[in-house]
Amino acid sequence: MAAVKPVEYKSRDGLTIHGYLTLPKGVKAKNLPVVINPHGGPWARDQWGFNGETQFLANRGYAVLQMNFRGSTGYGKEFWLKGAKQWGKTMQDDISDGVKYLIDEGIADPKRVAIYGASYGGYATLAGITFTPDLYCCAVDYVGVSNMFTFMKTIPPYWEPYKAMFAELVGDPVKDSALLAEASPVFHVDKIKVPLFIAQGANDPRVNKAESDQVVEALKKKGIAVEYMVKNDEGHGFANENNQIDFYKAMDAFFAKHLAPAKEEPKK
Repeated sequence: MAAVKPVEYKSRDGLTIHGYLTLPKGVKAKNLPVVINPHGGPWARDQWGFNGETQFLANRGYAVLQMNFRGSTGYGKEFWLKGAKQWGKTMQDDISDGVKYLIDEGIADPKRVAIYGASYGGYATLAGITFTPDLYCCAVDYVGVSNMFTFMKTIPPYWEPYKAMFAELVGDPVKDSALLAEASPVFHVDKIKVPLFIAQGANDPRVNKAESDQVVEALKKKGIAVEYMVKNDEGHGFANENNQIDFYKAMDAFFAKHLAPAKEEPKK
């Protein structure tokens, strides 16, 4: 297995951001292709330990950075609440600053940085390639939010008790309409200029299929190429093993094409 190293860096406004860096084995940690992997939630956190996805990506020759951006849990209430109404803003800056950290350390090749995430991580992926279009060379969005208005409108019934919390932490669709419009990647797809792969479950109750459909449709209208995988028997993330294999095979091929892996150094 590839080693997982705890790291920390400063955000542009002085916050300490903690994360985990997984490096491919057999190569120097210098000028590597990197996959930035923001977690879902967003009110969750990445932890040190075995992660099948990061090991899979490291095995293919990519360094992987997971970061606990503001709004993540596990670092106290103040840090968590710093993410309130900051989707696409300072929460996204924390992710972008992680890219800068790897470049400044000489670990990342600035021309070979990809972003991949699921759920909120999928939102952060779309936000990354719309709001900072020059930062990434390609992206994979897995069941990610694209339109803050339709996302808030389709909150499932079993989340009803959390609606007031969503209005406080994400934004109220009426009172904060300008904020949500600014933070919705679907309204800014004209800025996307890198290859994108989207995977979505047709029966997703949390991030409705329309979230992905809207992006694909908007990109096609702009003449921008996008790969789209829809599994009709899946919800929020693929549970069926065959579908998981299809997804990871497709992602593997996508990164092999658009994010050249590091070469293993010859053994002396």
